Amino acid sequence: MTVKFRPARCTDARDIARLFQISSEGASDYIWSQLAQPGEDLLDVGERRYARDDVDFSWQNCLIAEAEGCVVGMMHSYAMREDPEPAPPTDPVLAPYADMEVADSLYISSLALHEGWRNQGLGVQFLQHAQKRADQLALKGLSLIDYSANTGARRFYERHGFGIVKTCQVAPHPLIRVTGEAYLMYRA
Repeated sequence: MTVKFRPARCTDARDIARLFQISSEGASDYIWSQLAQPGEDLLDVGERRYARDDVDFSWQNCLIAEAEGCVVGMMHSYAMREDPEPAPPTDPVLAPYADMEVADSLYISSLALHEGWRNQGLGVQFLQHAQKRADQLALKGLSLIDYSANTGARRFYERHGFGIVKTCQVAPHPLIRVTGEAYLMYRA
């Protein structure tokens, strides 16, 4: 079955949110739970957030992998720029990630494939698209955050030139599905 890569459309927002849930190990659910109205489904919150225009967490920063009209994967990325006056982190679950950034890199916040579409070379193709986008934006490399518990993903990224440049401890929370360390990984 042929997989094609295409820019996301606003109508992909729910698929994007669902795939972001897969890759974020519960971080997306935690963030969305802070934004949800009483009784609102977390996936609905994610869909609403990705349906926005002109913000970092938007469908506009996503690349879709599609097979026979079905979304099978996605990559969300945006330019990470240095903030000369960063706001001090206040959220205890998110605070450890406050300085887990590489300025002037293309930050890959999510690269996710549905089960059955993994280990077919699609991740490599997503990284090729990311590098091309970073080059077009004149950024100096690619960055992402991975978790120590996710050894398969870390090996994949290391095979493709990423190295760990910083670590932090994951703050425990019932919605977060991993413990241990989070790794900031970078490829120049």
